[in-house]
Formats: sequence, structure tokens, C-alpha cells
Amino acid sequence: MQKKSGTGQSHSPAQRKDLQLEVKENALLMEFLIAQLPNKSRDNIKALLRNKQIWVDDAIVSQFNHPLKSGQTVKVSGSRSRMEKRFTEFTIVFEDEHLIVIDKSAGLLSIATKNERRMTAFSMLSDFVKRQDPGNKIFVVHRLDRETSGLIVFAKNEKVKRSLQESWNEPEVEKTYVAVVEGKPEKQSGTIVSYLSEDKVYHVHSSQNPKQGQKAITHFSVLQSNANYSLLEIHLETGRKNQIRVHMQDLGHSIVGDKKYGAISSPIRRLGLHAQKLSFKHPVTEEKLVFETKIPPVFLSLLKRKYK
Repeated sequence: MQKKSGTGQSHSPAQRKDLQLEVKENALLMEFLIAQLPNKSRDNIKALLRNKQIWVDDAIVSQFNHPLKSGQTVKVSGSRSRMEKRFTEFTIVFEDEHLIVIDKSAGLLSIATKNERRMTAFSMLSDFVKRQDPGNKIFVVHRLDRETSGLIVFAKNEKVKRSLQESWNEPEVEKTYVAVVEGKPEKQSGTIVSYLSEDKVYHVHSSQNPKQGQKAITHFSVLQSNANYSLLEIHLETGRKNQIRVHMQDLGHSIVGDKKYGAISSPIRRLGLHAQKLSFKHPVTEEKLVFETKIPPVFLSLLKRKYK
């Protein structure tokens, strides 16, 4: 992501200047942009919105009918690469007035625990939205394990939270992970079905007895392998706690770095699990939202290593 250049600095042709616009009276975003950008057509402006190049105060807005209030600032970013606002621990990949989607680093808690309340994605995002308006809040839709990286969704109000949670395990919500596992599965693809339950020390157990837990379904396919490790693409049909980790243990190929669920190696000094793709219908606009992140380079480098 390019950093904003200071006043008086020169720009290369690829580094276009941002444009700051002050809102002087209430209006809808599209109407405001048409009036303020007379040299751009409606299609040009739609492209700016689609490419996440329009910011209202500190948030990216892509909805043409977003209401503006007098005193707000609208920024037209000169580059698509400016669409993501980066933090040390995560990147905001999408934000509007209803929800936020982030790409979380491994090692960051999604929500607070008894021992850690401040250094979490939830607390940092709460601080972020409150800087925009002290009355703003965020709500947890789902979560990732601390050592799992990747995409997480937070809602900005309870109605959106409920709507997303009620549909989270429906077929139209696509959740794809990549995982580095120990060894090489016998089959190139397959499905694991079991019933998961959690004990008093927070360890999840897998059973074939329907009376011993909640049904969990995991689909996998092998993307790459070498003598010691395999990179798998994993699709969740259900979203149970530790589901992928337990099911990889059931498969006989635990995720690297996952000592809790059977791993004997930790070659990348983190859990080899990443929430890579996420697709769902926006609970308010009903637009299909699709997000995809890069496979962590450390995963790919492990597969390229040669072993004797």
C-alpha cells in the first residue's frame, strides 16, 4: 500500500494525488460526487466506488446512496492500492456503515479472554470506530483461533450481527481455508464428517456417535505436496469450534504447529491455518461480497523446501 505523499512532494505518473472534498450540506454520496467531480461521468464515479477509492471521514464507502452529513470530509483516493487501511496486527479489507471485514495476523486474539482484554481484534476495531464517532460500536459475528490468520467479519449494529449469524452456516456463505499439514493424504480430495464436543479443559473431541456432539462437515483437496508436508484447500460446511484442526487430526495429517491436536512438528513457528476466502450476501444491500487474501508466503516456502 502506498503512503500518502506530503504537501509539495512530487508524484510519479502512477501516484495520483488524493482529492479532499468538504460536505457543506446533507446529500447522498452519488449526488455529491457528480456535483463535485464535473469532469467524471456517472460510470467513472461508480468505478471509484466499486474500486474502494471513496472515503467518508476515515471509512471506505462503496454504496452510491450513502447519506452524507454537513461537516464530513469525502476523500477520492488516487490509487486503488490505497483501499486497505493497514494496522500492525490486521488489515481492513472492507468497511461500510454496516460491517467491517479484516485480514487478521496469526497470534492476535479475535475477542477478549480472562488474561487478555485489550490486544484483540475486537478491542482495536472498537477504538477505531469510536474515533470516527464515540457512539459507534462493533459486534462479533464469528471468530478465528488466536494462531489462525485470515478473514473475519464484524458487524456495526446488532441487527446486522443477527442477520449474518443466522445465515452463517447456510450454503450461500462460502468459507475457504488453506492449511499446511504433516505428511501427504492418501486421497487428493475428500469429506470428513463427525460429531464434535468440548470438554472442561476446552479440548474438542471427535466422535462418530450423533449423541456425542454437534455434526461437523469438512471438505478438503490437496493443492501441493512434498516429502514431508501438504498444502490443503478446505471448505467448511459447518462452523464448529476447532473443526478444521480436529478433522485434520482425524484424517491422520495434523496441521503443522498444532500440538494440541496431534502435530509433531512446528516448522513455521505458527499454526499452519489461514482463512483465505469468504463470500456472503450483504445483510442490508443484498450485494454478493467476495473477499480473497493471498496464501501466506511462509506456507508456500515450506512446500518448496527439499527434504532428504
